[in-house]
Amino acid sequence: MRRSLGISEPEAPRLEVTRMRRRHLRGVMAIERLVYPRPWSPNLFISEMADTTNRCYLVARQDKQVVGYGGLICYGEEAHVTNIAVDPEHHRHKIGTRLLHDLVLAAVDMGGQAVSLEVRVSNWGAQRLYGRFGFRPVGVRKNYYQEINEDALIMWLDEIRTPAFAHRMGRIIEDLPEGIRPA
Repeated sequence: MRRSLGISEPEAPRLEVTRMRRRHLRGVMAIERLVYPRPWSPNLFISEMADTTNRCYLVARQDKQVVGYGGLICYGEEAHVTNIAVDPEHHRHKIGTRLLHDLVLAAVDMGGQAVSLEVRVSNWGAQRLYGRFGFRPVGVRKNYYQEINEDALIMWLDEIRTPAFAHRMGRIIEDLPEGIRPA
């Protein structure tokens, strides 16, 4: 229990980030349907999870409930964030920040030197998040999100193996709330 001004309140549930497993798919698919107009199929997630040599799919859970997930593919020195999504009821709690942090670390572990991603041009919140990590815009994919007739901004993060980047990652973790930080 936390005490604030003599009032006891329950502690916020701790965020657990782990590898995505089949047992997480029900929660992942619920979020997928909430946030994407054209959700991936469970079979696509299963296929992606099966290749652990160059893919990393993570789930974020609080009280065993999936509240977010993300995925990354790494080919040689280049990694690509395939998706990051957080249950809208859990937005603005830094869950996306933690997921992106852990995905970038996975890219480093797989030998990556740089990370790319696409984001809707209208998704300013996600662009700000990516900018804090050092991602910068490098191009546009016209009508990438065909189902909503929207362009994608291509963002790129390089030099993820430098001391300066490690320092930035440390500051990002320090800024996370206690229950969201890695244990």
